[in-house]
Amino acid sequence: MPGGPAVPAAALPATEDPLRNDWGQLAHYHAANMRLPPSAVHDSRVVFMGDSITERWAHDGGFFPGRPYINRGIKGQTTPQMLVRFRADVIALRPKVVVILAGTNDIAGNTGPTTLEAIEDNLTSMAELAEANGIRVVLASVLPVVDYPWRPCLNPAGKIAALNAWIRGYCSRHERVFLDYYSALVDEKGRLKAEFTFDGVHPNEAGYRVMAPLADQAIGQALNYVRTLGLVEEGG
Repeated sequence: MPGGPAVPAAALPATEDPLRNDWGQLAHYHAANMRLPPSAVHDSRVVFMGDSITERWAHDGGFFPGRPYINRGIKGQTTPQMLVRFRADVIALRPKVVVILAGTNDIAGNTGPTTLEAIEDNLTSMAELAEANGIRVVLASVLPVVDYPWRPCLNPAGKIAALNAWIRGYCSRHERVFLDYYSALVDEKGRLKAEFTFDGVHPNEAGYRVMAPLADQAIGQALNYVRTLGLVEEGG
């Protein structure tokens, strides 16, 4: 075979393994962040932070025409990786609102075994960092999954339900906005409805069309709070 067999990532030298050199993938959006104009005092910039489910908003575009929404999703990421890059990819962009959708890849074990408590801690840290920097927080529920194609037989549905219950309660206790994608997308067996997915984990265009108005409504709630503080002009 020309070039020889593919070398597993674990066997590559550090210079050839991007996650070994840049585990949080801070370089992923560095150039895009540098190109962004400064956030004006009275604009309503929103950053979407997440994994591939967030990243794919950009590929299945047309959902938020004209909105100052910035996509900072990275395929495969877990909450500790997002926490590493949260300052660079959220705080430094000076949005009024951040929408965080995260946790399913943790449950899938993408960066190793973890606990629900560790996921909750990372979500809490991101929310607290945002609020400390004057950014309103929208926390989204994890989408329903009964099996991960790349890591089968984990039976994640119970953990997802427990994490979502915690997210809802945390938002209620701390005046964050809860964005409930799960209830709109789940079927009677706890799966992502077949018409809304292509693999049982990721939404298709029809799924995003269900999610988009829910996201807009949650962002509107968060911006309304900001407007009461006089930080965003009406209609912004």
